[in-house]
Amino acid sequence: MSTPRTYHVGDVSRIAKVSIRTLRYYDEIELLVPRARTEGGYRIYTDDDLLRLQQILLGRELGLSLEEIRRSLDDPSFDRREALLAQRRQLEQRAADTTAMIAAVDAALAIASANREGGCMESLFEGFDPAKYEAEARERWGSTDAYKESSRRTQQYTKDDWKRHTAEQNAVYTEAATLMRAGTSPTDDAAIAVAERHRLLIDRWFYPCSVAMHRGLATMYENDPRFSASIDSHAAGLTRFLANAIRANADRQSQSSS
Repeated sequence: MSTPRTYHVGDVSRIAKVSIRTLRYYDEIELLVPRARTEGGYRIYTDDDLLRLQQILLGRELGLSLEEIRRSLDDPSFDRREALLAQRRQLEQRAADTTAMIAAVDAALAIASANREGGCMESLFEGFDPAKYEAEARERWGSTDAYKESSRRTQQYTKDDWKRHTAEQNAVYTEAATLMRAGTSPTDDAAIAVAERHRLLIDRWFYPCSVAMHRGLATMYENDPRFSASIDSHAAGLTRFLANAIRANADRQSQSSS
């Protein structure tokens, strides 16, 4: 009978590409406790520990919290093979979605490279799952008047409406990017004017957007990488510039009304 393989923490860190600090943290919270220790107190991991670590990393990759992963792994009915099969199906679906999204990016590049319109615009959105974002939006803001009003308005919009909105939004971002590249301060009158156009754009297309609400949106744009990536696609650093201009606009309007 062969002797079970064992690994020191440095070996596990190298094999799994996980920092030693992370492994120690998993040990501290009793998510991944090594089966043994040396006389000197060093952690000794086994193949079973590495398999559990893989489950932890797969769970994190699939969006589960550490507590959710712990409950799953410590459930007496946990079946590693069934879990792996389920994870494989999820990853296959993710791979298919990623392939479709790459095709959508290629379609956008083709349109941009040709500097023309009129391509198959539906192909730009292959691989995206609107329901996923709708569910998130409903969970975060579904009880708010703004969400309800936005939902009411957008249900009536046609493709031409959305094209018009996109053109108006891009015009605002383009002007903001031009000011930023010219070294304009976000507190300058021109930048504040663009921020106000941005607020009125939201107000007209989605829901009543007060300057206070607009200020809150500025923080969300900076903190949510999806928003910042979208805005920064127009110009690197545009999110921060626009957010500061929005705050400057809110400050000015608050002062003028007081």
